[in-house]
Amino acid sequence: MYDTRTAGASFRRRLLAWYGRSARDLPWRRTRDPYAVLVSEVMLQQTQVVRVLGAYSAFLRRFPTLRALGGASLGDVLREWSGLGYNRRARDLHRAARACPTGLPRTAAELDALPGVGAYTAGAVACFAHDDPVAFADTNIRRVLGRAFLGRTAAEREALELDAALMPRRDAARWHHALMDLGATICVARSPRCADCPIRASCRFRGGEDRPRRRQAPFVESDRYLRGAIVRALTLGPRTVAFLGTSLGDARVPRLVAALRTEGLIEQSEGRLRLPG
Repeated sequence: MYDTRTAGASFRRRLLAWYGRSARDLPWRRTRDPYAVLVSEVMLQQTQVVRVLGAYSAFLRRFPTLRALGGASLGDVLREWSGLGYNRRARDLHRAARACPTGLPRTAAELDALPGVGAYTAGAVACFAHDDPVAFADTNIRRVLGRAFLGRTAAEREALELDAALMPRRDAARWHHALMDLGATICVARSPRCADCPIRASCRFRGGEDRPRRRQAPFVESDRYLRGAIVRALTLGPRTVAFLGTSLGDARVPRLVAALRTEGLIEQSEGRLRLPG
């Protein structure tokens, strides 16, 4: 289906040689501790690297081990998570820590069964912590492999097939880091730097155009932004729904408060909302 047999060896050689010269120095790449790797992967879900850098180190100082995280209250975890958004990620990470206090499972299949992990994160942890040759694909990997071999960004299924066919049996972690770095720095979504790309000679994209993405509403107008604002307000102490509605100036507050309570991210007692104890 894809011309991976002929072009694969050259693609791997050029990509990994470039990575040897240009690899980003990121703190989660300096460890093989499965817990630390899991924390980084959960934080990086839909969040830019620059926002995760400081938060990652601070979170591990506060909760240096799986047991420390599981022994903390969810409220304390959410306070440390504040500013990263997607607070359900912190809740699920906390649940995973409580589900396996003596250590994370070893295989991708077992990791996939943990709360909020999913196939991508499970594969990434197995690969980056244990160097398991597991195929997985984030946005950057989909874009790099898809453009190189299909002339466009790959769908998830296509990217997984390409990754499985091209991935070296050894040093799978380095391979995936290289793909991610190329997608984050050169093969970017808009205005890719094709002239600087190490695999430009064989790439089927080379300055082409992906389908334009649908324009999203401004983030500050989204439910997700307001949910995060509610949780951030409660890191300062208990508040009433009325107070939050007035201070945040949004009629959606009661509805989103109800959803956050249902999800276990906030609690209500004697008419006041607070983070879980």
